[in-house]
Amino acid sequence: MKLYFNVGYNVKVGETLLLVINEEGAVPQTHVMLYAENGLWKCEVDFFSKSISYNYQLVDEKGNILREEFVQHHLNFPHNYKEFVIFDEWNNKNFPENYLNNKILYNKLNQFKPEKVTVLKKHTHLFRIEAPIYNPNWKIVLFGSTTSLGNWDYEKVIHLSQTDFGVWETSVEIPENEFIQYKYCIYDTAAGKVIDVETGENRFTIPNHAKDVLQIVSNHYFKFKLYQMYHAAGVAVPVFSLRSENGFGVGEFSDLKKLADWNKETGLGIIQILPINDTTANYSWTDSYPYAAVSVYALHPQYISLENLDFNIPKDLVDDYKKEKDELNSLELIDYEKMISGKWKYLKAVFNDKKETIYKDRNFKKFIKDNESWLLPYSAFCVLRDKYKTPNFNDWKTHKKYIAGKIAPFFSAKSKDYDASMLHAWVQYQLHKQLKDAIDYTHSLGVSVKGDLPIGIYRYSVEAWAEPELFGMDFQAGAPPDQFTELGQNWEFPTYNWEAMKADNYKWWKNRFKALEQYFDAMRIDHILGFFRIWRMPISATQGILGYFYPAVPITLEEFNARHIPFNFDRYCKPFINDQIIWNYFGENSGKALEFISNNHDGTYSFKPEFDTQRKLSDFFKENPRGQIEEQLISLCANVLFLVEERNGQVVYHPRFNVYNTDSYKYLSDWERKAIYEQYHDYFFKRQDELWYEKAMEKLPMILNATKMLICGEDLGLVPDCVPVVMDELAIIALKVQRMPSENIPFYNPRNAGYLNVVTASSHDSSTLRQWWKEDPALTQKYFNQQLIQYGKAPEELDSHLAEIIMKQHLYNDAMLAIFPLQEFLATDKELTNPKIDNERINNPAVFPHYWRYRMHLNIEDLVNKNSFNQKIANWVKDSGRA
Repeated sequence: MKLYFNVGYNVKVGETLLLVINEEGAVPQTHVMLYAENGLWKCEVDFFSKSISYNYQLVDEKGNILREEFVQHHLNFPHNYKEFVIFDEWNNKNFPENYLNNKILYNKLNQFKPEKVTVLKKHTHLFRIEAPIYNPNWKIVLFGSTTSLGNWDYEKVIHLSQTDFGVWETSVEIPENEFIQYKYCIYDTAAGKVIDVETGENRFTIPNHAKDVLQIVSNHYFKFKLYQMYHAAGVAVPVFSLRSENGFGVGEFSDLKKLADWNKETGLGIIQILPINDTTANYSWTDSYPYAAVSVYALHPQYISLENLDFNIPKDLVDDYKKEKDELNSLELIDYEKMISGKWKYLKAVFNDKKETIYKDRNFKKFIKDNESWLLPYSAFCVLRDKYKTPNFNDWKTHKKYIAGKIAPFFSAKSKDYDASMLHAWVQYQLHKQLKDAIDYTHSLGVSVKGDLPIGIYRYSVEAWAEPELFGMDFQAGAPPDQFTELGQNWEFPTYNWEAMKADNYKWWKNRFKALEQYFDAMRIDHILGFFRIWRMPISATQGILGYFYPAVPITLEEFNARHIPFNFDRYCKPFINDQIIWNYFGENSGKALEFISNNHDGTYSFKPEFDTQRKLSDFFKENPRGQIEEQLISLCANVLFLVEERNGQVVYHPRFNVYNTDSYKYLSDWERKAIYEQYHDYFFKRQDELWYEKAMEKLPMILNATKMLICGEDLGLVPDCVPVVMDELAIIALKVQRMPSENIPFYNPRNAGYLNVVTASSHDSSTLRQWWKEDPALTQKYFNQQLIQYGKAPEELDSHLAEIIMKQHLYNDAMLAIFPLQEFLATDKELTNPKIDNERINNPAVFPHYWRYRMHLNIEDLVNKNSFNQKIANWVKDSGRA
């Protein structure tokens, strides 16, 4: 079978186009293309399969890849032809057919059945276009300039068949010997007519009079008008925050079904939740933090419904259960410790009561077999964590180091740990069943679910224990200072060893996305900036302020010399302390500080060796509290100009964040300050961009191509210039929060949002709108007048009318998604607002650890029945084109 490839692409001198054919399980075949004329490249290939997957690459004269398609081309060949001439277009990841052909589309068209296209021997052309359409009444048709293509007559359009999700094909005979122009249209099957023609110039192809040769016109990028593309509105709510009659003091997976019912009533197409993985470290309220999972696969037992298990609670415990349930359900906020201990009590009782039946369950056995790669180490980890009363495997008496052969016996019936291991496996099986049931029900209503992927892993997690080589265990990840936290954030997570992950083609990430794809249609990547660079700190630091970007182009001694900066290690890299600084920090407590610092007898002081890091001080204060001076001493440790990194046996340096605000900087000479400031500006805002672009483009396409979920990136914070470029190139949906504009403006106007955005009024990390309204009256006044275009003095509290205006601002725009925290919906109805305003905040990043315990103040069942409220929202959603 002969394939003749043609693709248009303009190159520079010395550059060449390659065709790379990818067959499953085989080594990719690379073919050098030949330049013809007018930007057209050609290639002839012998091929012996009825379907093909391939992509194009642009290389320089040394064979280095300059650009490549991140999305494969797929073609099927009809059996009655032996030669095919293929006219292609470069396939960009950010073409709508590539990012909109996702699980949300499959969800919307859940009754879809592929159609067949009939290719007759007399046909000369096969037209193929990728165009995901979310309206089930619409289909793609085409017409053109020749008689056989209808002579631009809307009554004579040619109908295409949808052969796969978003893929439309038709084959026709075009006998005319003339240049062929054509366009694709949208045809409404209910109305029986063409309702729109794609925008832009006419498409074209050439006649085909070769016998037994089929010309395949493989088009990309259907030129939709914006309003024809997918738009939706949604609600963001943590699963733990859902309140229902059947809960146990916390939201459960089964509650998602009731929330989906509410979505259906209001026309909302998306439910967005926070991470749902198991965070059980010590069974205390600190485990409520959803971004520190002990496993990236295991689901959190708090979300299990005791009433929806495969077996009933033993009769002798039913009364106790009902009493505990009523007590926990009556609470305004989650009591994490009572809730989790209660759930485990009843889970163990059910398991022990039905153990023999459970062990014989074929479906349970299959679940173990299908998931053993993560389930076995997870179950063993849980048994050892409970046995030694800590998730810190370094403190365990046995199995400190994970060895697969020594863990396998945990799942042997002869082992004393068998029952305990099987309990954790069975709980995961029940969680999976309950979540899958809730997701399937949600999908049956046409509602999609958006998950949340934490950027880091917990230091004492299964992954850190079982695969430490994939992580930077000697470092901590966090975030630089921002509007939330002056001292930055230290999440205490290890960093990623990207080199090790790259070595096996990012298998760890691909497996993780595959697991999430079982449940989710879209995914929010928390802190997507971490795929460009991470803010990392040495273990010796406790505050985020002592971090630096990694990877980064650091500063070397040669650069200090070139800038004539008189580098001195002790002066630049150790805390600078003099009498005035001691007084500024400690005042009348200065004498107490001298227990920790030594006098150098030259007007300066140094920390004593046993106290010369934040970690040493923090550890000391845990055993020996010193009251007020503790915080100041730890902050004084950060009074440095540069941070040190050892790299390949060489010492390199990174400017401390906001170096110009340090006391150390103030005591430099004017010219020294100027030189360091210029160096600081170059380091943070100029030199890193190319490196970070390269690192992101190295890993993100590989990872994202492994999933059919719609990908959104949380891109808040200190955003380098390369981030929006990469996100646009890879069609990663960006986040726009009105109160956190990336530009130097007071507020982001959602009307300015482009299509590839999610707009929202608040996030789980911010205060709610009602809280924010009262935080800074001057700022609120500016927002009231300038953003909401209201006259006069702003009211002291955000009323339902103003909340409605804010909601509508976010709905009526071009952004693909408008998603609001549940609290903001309730704020638009004075009867539904929570009278206790401060109970509604989910997280405060300035407080670590924070207790994540927000609960709805009314049951979802009641919300579903608020007919006038629900109809009001449904009208907004419909009118804004998001239904």
